[in-house]
Amino acid sequence: QVHVQESGGGLVQAGGSLRLSCAASGRTFSTYAMGWFRQAPGKEREFVAAINGVKYGIGGGTESADSVKGRFTISRDFPKNTLYLQMNSLKPEDTAVYYCAASARESYVSVPVVAGQYIYWGQGTQVTVSS
Repeated sequence: QVHVQESGGGLVQAGGSLRLSCAASGRTFSTYAMGWFRQAPGKEREFVAAINGVKYGIGGGTESADSVKGRFTISRDFPKNTLYLQMNSLKPEDTAVYYCAASARESYVSVPVVAGQYIYWGQGTQVTVSS
């Protein structure tokens, strides 16, 4: 059974940093994309960042939302099936529940950025940025 679990959320002041982690178990995701999405109160879930899998020596590319470019960095540890999101220069508008997800299909060319392309989701971790 596949299980995806986020950790690392919390309360931080504007300008601060947090590092989110996501541990996936139950299968190997090395050829699958993994990504981060977030949902603020009263808003729809939105894409934050994603990183592709690797197959035949191809892949590992990343995509991120314009709102977080230059501030957030996504990375993954393939042997450990773990995904990370380093968040720097946090702003109050980054406040949301952050979700980790793994793609429904193998992905090592174009990076999926739509929530519907992901099938395995964690329960989410709250990130609150105070002004």
